[in-house]
Amino acid sequence: MTPDTPSPDITVDGTGLLCIALLLRLRKEIDSAAPGTIVHVIATDPAAPLDLPAWCHMTGHHYLGPVPESGRDVYAFSLTPQPMATRPDAPWHRAESGH
Repeated sequence: MTPDTPSPDITVDGTGLLCIALLLRLRKEIDSAAPGTIVHVIATDPAAPLDLPAWCHMTGHHYLGPVPESGRDVYAFSLTPQPMATRPDAPWHRAESGH
């Protein structure tokens, strides 16, 4: 990631959360945000560098990568116009179609 990372429109603080809880909080925070919104996620879970890009890939959001910050692990992505739906109780799983 370069220092050209866009400034966030939304910052979600997931400090101390495992990725499961982080994704639940993240989805709640971005639920009504407009496409193109830049989201920065503060994550301390060691799995975040793998889980966040995977979640973005699954949902269709554009993962921008880690944000250079001193002393914190921050990751950026932008919201896609039509993200893939995920389960309300489990945003790491795609929603069942036809239900």
